[in-house]
Amino acid sequence: MARKPDTPGVKIIGKNRRAFHEYHVLDTWEAGLVLLGSEVKALREGRVNLGDAYGEIRGGEAWLCKMHIGPYEMANRENHEPFRRRKLLLNRREIRKIQPRIEEQGLTLIPLKIYFKHGRVKVELGLCRGKKLHDKRDDKARKDVERRMAREVGRR
Repeated sequence: MARKPDTPGVKIIGKNRRAFHEYHVLDTWEAGLVLLGSEVKALREGRVNLGDAYGEIRGGEAWLCKMHIGPYEMANRENHEPFRRRKLLLNRREIRKIQPRIEEQGLTLIPLKIYFKHGRVKVELGLCRGKKLHDKRDDKARKDVERRMAREVGRR
């Protein structure tokens, strides 16, 4: 049985599962993206990779870097560049809130998932701090214990 989406009108295109393993997510924002037509069509086919992507703020504007959107086969010579920087649509207030935390506290802006919301492409951004090796081990041990407990409860 297929799982229903969290909210109606939302179709998830891709998730950055590695982000939750590598980082502590402290805060999240939803942002729109400025895209070309061939990029939107490629996203509808699910041609996206968020693995190495990160966000940065330059000149008072937010940008998403190193997000790979594969080429759309029907776009011929009008195709987009797969790794180009894409502008994030955030309010000035949100950018002012994020910028000092990135610069001073050494946090990183990481895309957690990309999805269509009522026909528009949105990105969920997380303000993240990198995990140490022992943090990753603790998380894995905690998840193993939770999985074992759920299995035992299911058997009874």
